[in-house]
Amino acid sequence: MSSVLLVEDEEALRLFLGDSLRSEGYSVETASDGAEGLEKALRLSPDLIVLDIMLPGKDGFEICQALRRRGKPTPILMLTARNQIQDTVTGLKIGADDYVTKPFDMSELMARIGALLRRASAAGGHSAPAMVYEFGSIRVDLRGTEVTKNGKPVDLSAREFQLLRFLIEHRGETLSRDTLLREVWGYGAKIYTRTVDVRIANLRQQLEDDPKEPRYILTVQGLGYKFRAEGGHS
Repeated sequence: MSSVLLVEDEEALRLFLGDSLRSEGYSVETASDGAEGLEKALRLSPDLIVLDIMLPGKDGFEICQALRRRGKPTPILMLTARNQIQDTVTGLKIGADDYVTKPFDMSELMARIGALLRRASAAGGHSAPAMVYEFGSIRVDLRGTEVTKNGKPVDLSAREFQLLRFLIEHRGETLSRDTLLREVWGYGAKIYTRTVDVRIANLRQQLEDDPKEPRYILTVQGLGYKFRAEGGHS
């Protein structure tokens, strides 16, 4: 049974989410403020943390930073208000793994949680993967969420960075559109798959020297996409 720490100061939402997670088979601990959340995260070492950004005392950013400074690679999913998009970018830059905006659909939240737990399990539980990957003139800092090409910053959206990270983590594998939707977006397979094609095209435009003849992000006809395993970690 996977354990989840839910850090949320709104009592009604905390109770509802806690009950929903338990009904899905998770072991759940809760915290109502930042100080309690950080203490429980360090003491309990949960498999995943659902972390609200706006908290009394320490906010979600401070908790996330404190955990990463201590070398804790526990997956963190942040909750943020829909009108605070910059918060999501900030959260990803300081080490959060994903985010969901309020108000959210419970099925989406559960799908995101499941995807993060599967990714952590595939990476060997809490063992931290290498944080920097380089290919050609591209350098990707997975923890710092920074991408450069020829030493110059590449401006990717949060979702595009998550897609690139997933491709890198599964380099050499052929990944279907359904797999990418499920693991990166947290969506079911019935969602229109043009979403993936558009994001892949954007990544190629930003990273490939010739987007029409890509070297790294390849199309596997009839199956999906594959990241060519060139370069290496540092």
